Amino acid sequence: MVARRRKCAARDPEDRIPSPLGYAAIPIKFSEKQQASHYLYVRAHGVRQGTKSTWPQKRTLFVLNVPPYCTEGFQVAYVVFQKPSGVSAALALKGPLLVSTESHPVKSGIHKWISDYADSVPDPEALRVEVDTFMEAYDQKIAEEEAKAKEEEGVPDEEGWVKVTRRGRRPVLPRTEAASLRVLERERRKRSRKELLNFYAWQHRESKMEHLAQLRKKFEEDKQRIELLRAQRKFRPY
Repeated sequence: MVARRRKCAARDPEDRIPSPLGYAAIPIKFSEKQQASHYLYVRAHGVRQGTKSTWPQKRTLFVLNVPPYCTEGFQVAYVVFQKPSGVSAALALKGPLLVSTESHPVKSGIHKWISDYADSVPDPEALRVEVDTFMEAYDQKIAEEEAKAKEEEGVPDEEGWVKVTRRGRRPVLPRTEAASLRVLERERRKRSRKELLNFYAWQHRESKMEHLAQLRKKFEEDKQRIELLRAQRKFRPY
């Protein structure tokens, strides 16, 4: 019994790691300093016949128990290979695999938080280049608009008016008879609206004055009524 126990203790502890049915266990370590191993459980991804899948068949590896310090695919991940042989090679891995090495370090904990915060702060040089690019595009747009406006100067509109800018006056072309008639009609409508507004203002002023006169008349009548009531209330002994 004692010898059998020693034989069992001498076995590789990785051989005693239970795996879910149909999965292969791949031990990984975050770095060489880590003593214990974390296990990934992998199998070839497959779906039932007639079921559609967004992942390519025979080239996708389904992974369980993904550690939280991975940037993508926490707990569950799908790894797509270029060839089906990549899936077979991944299933044959024994490990332990190292996540962080000197050539490819992976930050975690407070170091990862500091790195993420530093990445969130914009680089002054990159910001300057972005602003300069935007301003160059804006200046080019303004220049194109000014060139277009300059080309349109001197062309009369539908009413015969010619656009004049601060760059200088252009000779005004004579207006046509139809354009002159449209201008006269517009001026007539403006005068009509102005006269109508003046009439409304006069009518409002007259009604206000009439209302004030009625209030004064009512005030005098109330004043006389109060004086009469006071006279009737005087004391009469007999």
